[in-house]
Amino acid sequence: MTSTSGPALPGSSLSAERRSRELGALADGAEVDVLVVGLGATGAGAALDAATRGLRVAAIDAHDLAFGTSRWSSKLIHGGLRYLATGQLDVAHESAVERGVLMERTAPHLVRAQPFVLPLTPLVSRGQAALARAGFLAGDALRASARTSRRTLPAPRTLSAVETRHLAPALRPTGLRGGLLSWDGQLTDDARLVTAIARTAAAHGARILTRVRALELTGDGALVRDETSGEELRIRARVVVNAAGVWAGGLVDDVRLRPSRGTHLVLRDQDLGRLSAGLHIPIPGEANRFVLVLPQGDGRVYVGLTDEPVDGEVPDVPDVPETDIGFLLDVLGSALDVTLRREDVVGAFAGLRPLLDTRDAGGRTADISRRHAILTSPDGVVTVVGGKLTTYRRMAQDALDAAVSARGLTAGPCRTASVPLVGAARPQALAGLDVPARLVRRYGTEATAVHALGLREPDLARPVVPGHPVTRAELLWAVRHEGALDASDLLDRRTRIGLVTEDRAVAVAVAAADEALTRTA
Repeated sequence: MTSTSGPALPGSSLSAERRSRELGALADGAEVDVLVVGLGATGAGAALDAATRGLRVAAIDAHDLAFGTSRWSSKLIHGGLRYLATGQLDVAHESAVERGVLMERTAPHLVRAQPFVLPLTPLVSRGQAALARAGFLAGDALRASARTSRRTLPAPRTLSAVETRHLAPALRPTGLRGGLLSWDGQLTDDARLVTAIARTAAAHGARILTRVRALELTGDGALVRDETSGEELRIRARVVVNAAGVWAGGLVDDVRLRPSRGTHLVLRDQDLGRLSAGLHIPIPGEANRFVLVLPQGDGRVYVGLTDEPVDGEVPDVPDVPETDIGFLLDVLGSALDVTLRREDVVGAFAGLRPLLDTRDAGGRTADISRRHAILTSPDGVVTVVGGKLTTYRRMAQDALDAAVSARGLTAGPCRTASVPLVGAARPQALAGLDVPARLVRRYGTEATAVHALGLREPDLARPVVPGHPVTRAELLWAVRHEGALDASDLLDRRTRIGLVTEDRAVAVAVAAADEALTRTA
């Protein structure tokens, strides 16, 4: 029976108190087998992999869980269709396999099937439509080869014009011939996935330490700084795994990355006719590139994405250029019967993909392979770069295999393909929980405990921001169990209130006026 007072997975709670205790032990000289630097999806995945192999683990991040690229994705778990189109069959298959692992074994509470419609507008020729349909059928073959159930991901099919507009009323009816329906995996929230991975690692004994910045990496540890106190200490480790994403090259020499910026807009769902499915809108003049329209189920819709190379110093939080916003609005205007203006964009975010710098890719980062690579420095630091959110688990596995081999560590085999993340359960069990479905999609089996906070204290059941479903109980849960240390952690990563500037301002005021939340700010 699921507890209503705490996490379903014992030992998974992250808190300021636990952080202080575990960081203190490392400062006193405790050695770990593996030190992971970076707590995005891949770094958290490496910590979980190492801990479930029976190794002593510490994982650090200069900021917070999912502070970097892992919170700026399209919130999709891709099956690899795009990589089929470019001939990267191994990458496509790997993506399809990892999608199935998440949807059916490790995180069915966080990843669900999402329908997508490709509208057959006058801008899509019959030849392009035939090619796209062939691609969707090939994607379904990928699903089968990855042994993902048809119950998990339904078959693609052709839609009539009436069916297409029923799913997406905002589409322009003039010249609409119908649509192509396909399915992929959608994350409830990418940052919540990372939080679940990190907490699962903690349940298996890993020390998960945010606000700890790596200053210098060596083969036997790292010099780090506690960003909350300014104190420096050395963490001793038998091997170091550098999973710092776009910042990895700043910690280890000879790691060459070519970051690519992906921009998304945040719109209100009423401006798009309350979509029942996501949209693939072809980019005029491009054979195999689409703008994605992604309904979130919380009154917001994300629209992305661009793929532009980024030069120079890597910022902590990437800016969103007005040119990207204009481009995305223009593509929407090519297919929709509604007029979207700049003032309708209530938020925007951009993420930097840590792509390998390949010399033969020409000038387009869109053409750079999403394959990941494991690089070992002369002094034994193992760096994992490239890849994508969907394949984080496999990237972590390959990095740990290299680390274990490099240092001759005694460790068991990788188990993460069958280790459920905190909150995970079979769909039937999740459907049987007597709590709001929205909470189940965010917390899985822990939804009962989050919901119970509001039942015991009705004031906590109130939404933080009018018109947005997140409650004060969820913020309190994030402080007690999910390692949130300040208001930014709460609003920008444990929840996504902060994606809309106006909503964030209201939420900060609520936190400032609330004694329980003020202590976290």
